Amino acid sequence: MPDRPETWAFFAAWLQENFPALYAALLAAAIAAARLLNGGSTWRRIALEALICGLITLAASNGLGLLGIPASYSPLFGGFIGLIGAEGIREGLKRFYNRKADTL
Repeated sequence: MPDRPETWAFFAAWLQENFPALYAALLAAAIAAARLLNGGSTWRRIALEALICGLITLAASNGLGLLGIPASYSPLFGGFIGLIGAEGIREGLKRFYNRKADTL
């Protein structure tokens, strides 16, 4: 790989294009881990919550363009997701779904 500079150029271009989403996912994971570490959770729960929050943020940040929100706002949403946590996101979506199901 070091002998093929076009591979590094492709990787650098990909990283520059996807940096906001990657940064947002890492930020969400770090905030979720810090929140649980402060609460005294187990290392297994901290690792899983950080991973899940990072993946939720990746999914959400890739959908921001569909809502007309610039990708540069991804870290903001990553911070919110990390603070709320995977359990809070699940409960909020569950409430939203139940409310929509009741109106049908």
